Amino acid sequence: MDLQGFLKALARRWPTVVVCLVLAIGAALAVTGLSTPVYEARTQLFVATPTSEDTAQLNQGQNFSQARVQSYASIVATRQVTAPVVKKLGLRTTPEKLASQITAVAPLNTVLIDITVQDTAPKRAARIANAVAERFSAVVERLETPKRTVQRTGKNDADDAPPTSPVSLGVTQEAVAPTGPVSPRPLLNLAAGVLSGLLLGAGLVALRETLDTTFKTSEALGEFTALPGLGTIPYDRSAPKQPLVSADGRSNRTEAFRKLRTNLQFSQVDNPPRIIVVTSSLPGEGKTNTAANLALSLAEAGVSTCLVDADLRRPCVARTFGLVRDAGLTTVLIGQARFEDVMQQVGGRLSVLASGAVPPNPTELLASARMKEVLRELADTYEAVIVDTAPLLPVADTVGLASLADGALLVVRAAKTSREQVRSAGESLDRLGVHVLGTVFNMAPVPRGDRYGAYGPYGELPAPRVSDRQEEAAAAVATHVTAEK
Repeated sequence: MDLQGFLKALARRWPTVVVCLVLAIGAALAVTGLSTPVYEARTQLFVATPTSEDTAQLNQGQNFSQARVQSYASIVATRQVTAPVVKKLGLRTTPEKLASQITAVAPLNTVLIDITVQDTAPKRAARIANAVAERFSAVVERLETPKRTVQRTGKNDADDAPPTSPVSLGVTQEAVAPTGPVSPRPLLNLAAGVLSGLLLGAGLVALRETLDTTFKTSEALGEFTALPGLGTIPYDRSAPKQPLVSADGRSNRTEAFRKLRTNLQFSQVDNPPRIIVVTSSLPGEGKTNTAANLALSLAEAGVSTCLVDADLRRPCVARTFGLVRDAGLTTVLIGQARFEDVMQQVGGRLSVLASGAVPPNPTELLASARMKEVLRELADTYEAVIVDTAPLLPVADTVGLASLADGALLVVRAAKTSREQVRSAGESLDRLGVHVLGTVFNMAPVPRGDRYGAYGPYGELPAPRVSDRQEEAAAAVATHVTAEK
């Protein structure tokens, strides 16, 4: 899928993106509202060594501090520090849990240690940070203090000076109670929700487009079947209540059937088909409406047309036109009447042969020699015979009937019929050697705005505007002509 196709898919499936966006934003707001605020207090320590006037010793002490300060940072969250702090402050927690709230970082090439404490109470976070810094300083100095050894030299031990730590830690910045929480962050959560919703929506659209094997455009159908697309019938929400188009109508659907009629007439100029089967892969793709309106459009153009309802399982033509269904094709096939006796007229323009009574063996009747004779008799009487048949895949009725026709039209419903279904229907017709005239892409989405603009009927040109001088000149010429007479 290229970028243009993906953008079209996003525009077509925008409700999916909107739902994902709303859900993600709702989740972000819920997390923000249900999360307990967490505050962060910081303190900073400076690691120093005994000063010396000797520059070499001073540099040596500085290097000593930088080399050991990284190790000091690892001691901050140990039990030696946290246990006394818990006891001193009377905290209702364990040393291990307190350690998870403490973070110590020693920036490189410095002798600084940054201690950060997180807690649900801002003042308590500051107290814990200062207590940790104080206890940590004591622990480090104790660890760095060399142990005192007793030398038996004859002198009193009390005269020996107590050992001292080579390093000292001083607080450069005491922790204060923070004014605002560091978590949750409403704006950050909202931005994350929006981004997550958009990504989730785009991912679902891409997944649905990948799994969706239906046809969205007539061009895609033509590329897949390698058959000419003879017509694209736009979706009309009023079609179920008004399935037939008006002869003098100017709707998009009426013009689409006129284009279908024209394309069909030009598809086989040298050998125009007289008997045309209209079928589809599955029920519900609009084959009956297509056959009926195509027959009406041909009759409107002055072509003597007969519409035959050969869907003997679910006949719909008689109901579409409001005709009698009891006598029709099956009556003729079993020899109870001639087709002239049961033929019905629609508006004086179209002849309709209804289905008749529903037989128990429609497949055998439609593939019989008598059916072939009836079709040839109709072809000799009418210039065009449009046959509405059953779908190809559910039943075998059309397979035998289509071989008796001069050509077939395959109706494919937009965003409904899958590629595999169209392939199976095409293979069924190919095995019998049926000539498929082309496809009809039915119930196609109506584009927003007309691609070529409005193009209504021609009207009378408005009268040209006449100026006052032109009116005076015309009056003068009329007066002169009258005087001459």
